[in-house]
Amino acid sequence: MRTDEPELVDHHCHGIRRGEIDARAVGSLLTESDSSPPPGTSFFDSQLGFAVRRWCAPVLGLPERAGEAEYLERRRELGSAEAGRALLAAAGLAVLCVDDGFPAAELLTVAEMADLSGRPARRVVRLEAVAEAVAASGGPAAGFAEAFARRLAHECSSPEVVGLKSVIGYRLGLDFEACPPELSAVVTAAGEWLRASAGKAGAAPLRSEVLLRHVLYTGARHGAENALPLQFHTGLGDTSLHLRRVDPLHLTAFLRQVQQQGTQVVLLHGYPYHRHAAYLAHVFPHAWVDVGLSLNYVGASAQRVLSEVLELAPFGKVLFSTDAYGLPELYHLGAVLFRRAMAGLGEEAVRAGDWSAGDAERVAHLVAGGNARRLYPRLGC
Repeated sequence: MRTDEPELVDHHCHGIRRGEIDARAVGSLLTESDSSPPPGTSFFDSQLGFAVRRWCAPVLGLPERAGEAEYLERRRELGSAEAGRALLAAAGLAVLCVDDGFPAAELLTVAEMADLSGRPARRVVRLEAVAEAVAASGGPAAGFAEAFARRLAHECSSPEVVGLKSVIGYRLGLDFEACPPELSAVVTAAGEWLRASAGKAGAAPLRSEVLLRHVLYTGARHGAENALPLQFHTGLGDTSLHLRRVDPLHLTAFLRQVQQQGTQVVLLHGYPYHRHAAYLAHVFPHAWVDVGLSLNYVGASAQRVLSEVLELAPFGKVLFSTDAYGLPELYHLGAVLFRRAMAGLGEEAVRAGDWSAGDAERVAHLVAGGNARRLYPRLGC
């Protein structure tokens, strides 16, 4: 990273997978698919895989575009911890905001991510995970709403917490009824969920439409009262979601519902609906759009996708993230591809006479980290 490049605030990412990441696991983390690659190919045969060979290989001491086998062997020689430290250092991230909604047994914790990266790490609290912790602890259905609110307040009391996250898109879709449910319906649904979870090691995943809406609206209110933006997964994801149901335009009625209470809503990822997310950020003062995840997957096309987001979204409401999960390469690539895309876009606009050089520099700094520092007042670094 050059000293004149804007610092990057990774406002949404996840932990790295624990232990050694073997060659098969590396491949599985280069795709959102749960299937095998086509015969005679691997998951390296993709925009993301080519980007790994181009940009991550030199960080691990290999030539640019080293072959897949050579890359995986070098990774094995170094070990996952050393490779992770090198790639996170090369990413040049100023701070990481980690959604730790996945089990700690699978991924590094927020504190462990800070230790491995050598950079400050903050926590993003996943609403559905808090609800599942409440259900796992037992208690009567009649007390679920109060217990959830109390547990959420406790989780968010830590100074390391900077935001909230909902995966209602995965569990239900974003085309939910845009109003909080009646308390009587919450009690009934909680009773059904608690009975279904009885005798199990933990609560069953939260999939009740009523409880998902209750948890979401409680979180939106808590976020507004405590300066905690609410992030939504939208668009691109794995096969457990229905892509057409996570178009961010489905959130239009919800955005209207929470506007007056001051909830700041962040539309993550978006692709292939990133232009829809940009529109929502354009028309709603409390909606923000993120360019994470998609830039990694489109690889060499990152500048085009970023340009499409910036067609309509106000420059002061676009956020950088990696949305890296499991594999340290994804943090480095998220940073590299964003920097290249932002620089290329700015250079084209300056060359065409549409922007001044100062304009290009200012927009780059806003998206890279300036906007996140305004949006997340509890970032503290």
